[in-house]
Amino acid sequence: MHTVGWRKSSYSSGNQDDCLEVADGYADIPVRDSKRPTGPSLRFRTTDWSSFIAAVKSGSLTG
Repeated sequence: MHTVGWRKSSYSSGNQDDCLEVADGYADIPVRDSKRPTGPSLRFRTTDWSSFIAAVKSGSLTG
């Protein structure tokens, strides 16, 4: 995906090695790894992204 306007996600940590970038202005939310700006990106529906963020904040996702 060739998208302009990538920015560091507010959900990324302060560690430069652990950053997600998102692009604004799209119906779906494009997300990519900041370490691989020419690599693949994922697109999430807004409702799915919101659900994912809520699960991360609540601690219900474990690895």
